[in-house]
Amino acid sequence: MTQPRISASSYSNTAPLIWSFLYGSNRGKYELILDNAPARSAELLSQGRVDAALIPIIEYQRNPDLLLIPDVCVGAIHKVESVCLITDGRSLEEVSSVALDISSKTSVSLAKILFAEFIGNKPVYQDSKPDADLMLKSADCALLIGDPALMVDESKFRKFDLATEWNRRTGLGFIFAMWTCPNARRENASAMNFAGALDEGLGHIEDIISNYEKEIPIGREEFRAYLSETIIYKPTETMMKGLRLYIELALKHGLIDSKKDLRFLG
Repeated sequence: MTQPRISASSYSNTAPLIWSFLYGSNRGKYELILDNAPARSAELLSQGRVDAALIPIIEYQRNPDLLLIPDVCVGAIHKVESVCLITDGRSLEEVSSVALDISSKTSVSLAKILFAEFIGNKPVYQDSKPDADLMLKSADCALLIGDPALMVDESKFRKFDLATEWNRRTGLGFIFAMWTCPNARRENASAMNFAGALDEGLGHIEDIISNYEKEIPIGREEFRAYLSETIIYKPTETMMKGLRLYIELALKHGLIDSKKDLRFLG
C-alpha cells in the first residue's frame, strides 16, 4: 500500500501544523513534502502528487475539485507580522509600483485588493525574488511573505502588516492558508487527524522555537508570542467572515474567474 503524502510550507508559521508529522505521534505515518513556497504545495495538489496539502486559500478557489479540511488554518486577526508591504518611507497612497514575492498567491491577491478596493491607486506589479533591497531598487513597494517578512528591519524600511491593513479597513480577521484535499482523496485525508496534529504541535512551541532560532534571529519571547498569539491556527467567526469577503473582492477585481462555495471535508 502506498504511503499517503502531504505537503506544506516550511515557513515557521506552519511549524505547529506539521510538528506532529515530523517529530510527534504522526511521524512515519505519512510522507511529508516541505517547500519554502506555499504555492508549491498547491502545485503538487493540482498535479495529484499528494493526498492533502496546506495551500494558499486563494488556490482553493481556483481548483474546483478541492475540499477544505475544517478546524485548522494559518490566519490572523489584528496582525500577522510575516506578510507585509514595505517601502522606503512613503505611504501606501504614494505607491506606484510593487515588487511581489509570489510564494503565496493569497498574499499577492490580498495586496492587490488592498490597493484596488481600499487605497484607490493602481500600481504596476512585477514578480520578484524575496530580497527587500533588490525589490526596492526596481519598485517603490515590495510584498514579503513568510520568514523574510518576519525579519524585516523596521529601522530601515517602513512596514505595513497586511492583516493589520485588512482589519483596519474591514474589522475582520483573515485566513491565509488551510489544509485541503481533492475530492477523490477524501478517504485518505479523513484518516489524517489534522486538528489533533495541530494540538500536539501547539504543545511543543518551545521545541519549535529551538528548531528555528538559528535561522530567524528574533528574540525567543518575541518568537513565542508570534507562534502562540499572533498567528491564529483555529478559524474564528471573524476570520471566516473575512475569508468570504476576501473571495467576493477577489472576484470583483478579476483575481479569480468564479466564486466557489466553501466545501468542507466531513
